[in-house]
Amino acid sequence: MRIGIDVGGTKIEGIALEDGSEQLCRLRVPTPRDDYSGTIAAIVSVVAALERETGRSGSVGLGIPGAVSPANGRIKNANSTWLNRRALQQDVEQVLGRPVRLANDANCFALSEAIDGAAAGSDVVFGVILGTGCGGGIVVRRQVLTGPNALAGEWGHNPLPAPTDDERPGPACYCGRSGCIETFLSGPGLACDYASNGGERVDAMEVARRAGDGEAIALAAMERYEARFARALTTVVNLLDPDVIVLGGGLSNIDRLYINVPPLLRPFGDDPLRTAIRKARFGDSSGVRGAAWLWE
Repeated sequence: MRIGIDVGGTKIEGIALEDGSEQLCRLRVPTPRDDYSGTIAAIVSVVAALERETGRSGSVGLGIPGAVSPANGRIKNANSTWLNRRALQQDVEQVLGRPVRLANDANCFALSEAIDGAAAGSDVVFGVILGTGCGGGIVVRRQVLTGPNALAGEWGHNPLPAPTDDERPGPACYCGRSGCIETFLSGPGLACDYASNGGERVDAMEVARRAGDGEAIALAAMERYEARFARALTTVVNLLDPDVIVLGGGLSNIDRLYINVPPLLRPFGDDPLRTAIRKARFGDSSGVRGAAWLWE
């Protein structure tokens, strides 16, 4: 049995999978925000509850909103900031008394979709999470690609490719730079663009709904979003040439993206684009499932 734990900013979710892909049970508890010891205790309690319910012991994988520094084994770049500079993997292993595998949540998302999701059977998969941020993960032949700096897939903090004059220098990003892909393609990025061009202060999904109703300002915002998304993905195709790009996160539910973005991609060469762009099969459950699959 494989157990996956997804450590989010507001909830910690656990799932138990049969050795195939059958879900045996799942559980959610609130995340003890700003409480490192409490977070470890919550992780351990979820593992224990899953094992009580199934009557079995399992391997444990953790998905987190950050990465493990190859330099010192501690968490870095986590937006759940109380995890940063902590030896989370070792601390959880010590309490559980068994090995634990840990990966970035976007990598877990991509792994889930590559193994038995929307990209099952594909050699190279790029997973994109479009939500409050803009994460990415790479899976090659059912293995997460992490890289020596634990940065593989972090496309959201590259500059938006081929910016137009009105896109320079771009919105300020929390990373300290301006014009990052994330500032344009995240949910807040779409909402801000809409509001900055004559719209109201609404969230990204409302912008998409208004575009579906034919509102001119919302339609223009969605067209800008799709053009920017295509430019960003074109760079991914030129560098990685994935078989499938899988979209997750709240904005992955905007159906027009799957129709309008692929024709706008302009990768190098004249051949027709063969990379498929698909919606995640498991939706919000992909991250926790991928954490379990770290023991593939």
